[in-house]
Amino acid sequence: MSEHDDEANRLSARARRYARVGVNVGGVAARMAGSRLLGGGGSSSSNAVALAKALGGLKGPLMKVGQLLSTIPDALPPDYAAELSKLQSQAPPMGWAFVKRRMMAELGPDWAGRFASFEHEPAAAASLGQVHRATAKDGTALACKLQYADMQSAVEADLAQLQVLFALHRRFDPAIDTREIYQEIGERVREELDYRREAKHTALYRNAFATLGMSDVRAPRVWPELSTGRLLTMDWLTGERILTFKEAELPVRNRLAAAMFAAWWQPYAHIGIIHGDPHLGNYTVFSEDDEPSGINLLDYGCIRIFPPAFVGGVVELYRGLLQGEAERVVHAYETWGFKKLSKDLIETLNLWARFIFGPLLDDRVRTIADGVAPSEYGRREAYAVHQALKQKGPVTVPREFVFMDRAAIGLGGVFLHLRAELNFHRLFEAAIEDFSVETVAARQQAALAEVGL
Repeated sequence: MSEHDDEANRLSARARRYARVGVNVGGVAARMAGSRLLGGGGSSSSNAVALAKALGGLKGPLMKVGQLLSTIPDALPPDYAAELSKLQSQAPPMGWAFVKRRMMAELGPDWAGRFASFEHEPAAAASLGQVHRATAKDGTALACKLQYADMQSAVEADLAQLQVLFALHRRFDPAIDTREIYQEIGERVREELDYRREAKHTALYRNAFATLGMSDVRAPRVWPELSTGRLLTMDWLTGERILTFKEAELPVRNRLAAAMFAAWWQPYAHIGIIHGDPHLGNYTVFSEDDEPSGINLLDYGCIRIFPPAFVGGVVELYRGLLQGEAERVVHAYETWGFKKLSKDLIETLNLWARFIFGPLLDDRVRTIADGVAPSEYGRREAYAVHQALKQKGPVTVPREFVFMDRAAIGLGGVFLHLRAELNFHRLFEAAIEDFSVETVAARQQAALAEVGL
């Protein structure tokens, strides 16, 4: 069986996907439009529940997109974002007969002989594929991430429906132009289909953690000879779910939170790369001598490589806010790609920037939310920004900002779960010590070349 047999009829598969997703999402969109046009009140919440139910029944990328959208302030109406945030990237697993066909398509008819063992039941089933435990010939424990068939068709059909939702949102609530957000999400989700690229991303981070001396963060080793564009085989990293440690002693919770902070911000500040999917399923906790010691970062399908100048804009904005230098702040926004910046619009953007950077600007030990209830984290600021943009917008959100924003909110959620008490200011200062755009550019070029990106 050739590598592409499973997708030979891609056009008809995409048509079926359009029809099924279109009924689910289009029906909700019609209800949403009708209730707005008729002036109906109180129906937004029920429409949001219907949309979440429609997406939750799918095995494919739109469920992942729904989770992503829930973390981007005002990409969708609040009721919709709240419902989509409840989605879990879980899907009915492929049966063993289907797994065998998929493995044969990727590694050939003798695929089973290339492993010492391969478990029939998946260890995890997610939106784009599932993971099976296996053992290499030398006894190494392996994780085999196998993509579902016909995911390319599913991605294109789902993104088309996402475009419908965004178009509706722009019509009803034009304060934020979602077109750049759509383009960015589309590119990143398509990248997640390419496991060869994910293998390079994994190596990129593994090298970065080693170069930066980050022993408290681990990335798996990829096995290229057991990997293809739709099968990724890596070392199995043993660990426990991070929520297991919610009630641990404060020093343990702080150690894990500091490792998480470093895992995201050190590679960003030094190489200009960021992990764009910081949800609880993407990392586990490893222990040494029976003590929780650090973080296993498991999934590298959603990595953003930033222009060094954009990284410079982040540092510039931080320093401008820290020192009260308005011109520096404006220059940072311009570096990021915000256009037509009036004084009022700058003040509005600063509301959100001060929320994102707030813990980093505060030179003291504190929780990430500093007394704000987890359920309210970010909501007041997002509401204030949204109301101001209605009066002073619209504003086009630069594409790179989508994943910067998501990383900050996602990490904040982890710190809230752990109830960590850290000096985030000093952690960030350590990450950007001796920072320069030129140094990031040189390091990034060398790091990407080393893994063939």
